[in-house]
Amino acid sequence: MADLIEKLKEIGFNTYEAKVYVALLKKYPATGYEVSKLANIPQSRTYDTLKVLEEKNIVASTNTKPISYTPVKPKQILSSYKKKMDSTLNYLEKHLPEVKDNYNEPIITISGKQNIQNKITEVIRNARREIYMEVWSQDYKMFEKELQDAYNRNVEIRLVGYDNFQSRFGLVFEHAFAKDIEMSLGGRMIIIASDDSEGIVGKISSFRDNISDTSIIWTQNKSIVFIIKEFIVHDMYLIDVEENLVEQMKYIYGKGLKRLKDKVLGSNALYMIH
Repeated sequence: MADLIEKLKEIGFNTYEAKVYVALLKKYPATGYEVSKLANIPQSRTYDTLKVLEEKNIVASTNTKPISYTPVKPKQILSSYKKKMDSTLNYLEKHLPEVKDNYNEPIITISGKQNIQNKITEVIRNARREIYMEVWSQDYKMFEKELQDAYNRNVEIRLVGYDNFQSRFGLVFEHAFAKDIEMSLGGRMIIIASDDSEGIVGKISSFRDNISDTSIIWTQNKSIVFIIKEFIVHDMYLIDVEENLVEQMKYIYGKGLKRLKDKVLGSNALYMIH
């Protein structure tokens, strides 16, 4: 019986209303006094509840003295609630998307190796058009199968790879100075933009005692995803230009683009590697 009470509450009854209705189903017609005894609730609350249920067309009363009450059949009640619920859900389905312009997608922090791996895998599996990704070779191995599956379903894969990176598919731009960057940042960055709709940025700590530093942020905020993709694309531009104009770049900016980094990052930057 307790389960019935709880289920009635789930569709909008309060506790007293549910108890009174179930009590009337056990025995009807019944007076308020009888309902109070059957429902095991105070008599004063019983009469108040019966009045509310009558206003909601869930019970009907007689003109006799004492007044007795009869429940509306469950089939009729449930049919009425179902129509009301369907109408409400249809309305929400139609109108909730209209408020999207005023809704900012959250940016969620995800920690823990397995949780991070699960989220990145999910984002890759959700991709239908393109994936832009920056990843270290040792982390890439965790997602190689999912990326291969995405490639096989015609998702374009473009990667910035660090640390002797190799891939059998997709377009790869190999980033130099991987070890220096990892030491400078204290970890390995992982960055993903998928279909202009999902983005991930985070760092996997290189040190056991800094495991708490291992976390990513995930978002479906399109403005943030746009910025993430732009970051990856500009890395790709610079890598490709540097590979094809090695001597010219060295002449203009010095070895390892030092003069360019000094110019952009300044002498007081926390790190000088990118």
